[in-house]
Parts: sequence; C-alpha cells; structure tokens
Amino acid sequence: MNRDEPPNAQFQVIQLTGRLTRDPELIHLETGSVCRIRLAIENMGRNDTGYIDVSTFGKAGEAAARVLAKGWLVAVDGRLDYRHWVADDGANRSAINVIGNVEFLAAPRSAETTEQAAA
Repeated sequence: MNRDEPPNAQFQVIQLTGRLTRDPELIHLETGSVCRIRLAIENMGRNDTGYIDVSTFGKAGEAAARVLAKGWLVAVDGRLDYRHWVADDGANRSAINVIGNVEFLAAPRSAETTEQAAA
C-alpha cells in the first residue's frame, strides 16, 4: 500500500442490482447460516449479461432464503471476496463472490400477478 493512500483505500465496496437466476440455497454451518444466491446483472450499454454469486449470513440470510425465489429483483450492498484454490486435477481455480446485505426489491412478474389475483 502506498503511504499516501488513506488506510481504507484497499477496501472493496460494491453495489449491485439484478435478478436471481435460481432459488436461494441456505446452508447451516456450526458458526451460523449462509444464504447463497446468483444474480444476473445486465451490462449497461452492451447486449450481454453477467453473473455474480452473493452470500449473506445469519438472520438476514435465513430471511432471504425464506422469501426470495428465482426471478426476484434484489439490490446488494457488500464487499468482494476473492478465493483461490487448487482443484483435484491440479489446476489453479479462483472465484469472486460478493459478501453483503440483500434488499428485496420486486417479486417476479408471475408471482406479482398470482398475488394480485388472490387478493
């Protein structure tokens, strides 16, 4: 780190908005719960979509797993987590994940229509 940089200059902050590509996965660990989701993120100005994995922990993760489903629009505020490992075949692997908070924005259109019809 350069001495002229502020101490938190290396801290990664990310904010994303996207739709869930599948239902959330809730995993119970000895230290608590983690909810894993995958977001589809539209690339502004280009006709392609990117995908990013997101993890949220504890009660927030449990709520996300209980409420969210494929197609939900969510906002994520968190930090980047970079993992590196050697696979069974000896190849080097890496992954970038976002660890953060998930805000529920809108249910999928089919779920909204179903809820309105039931009301």
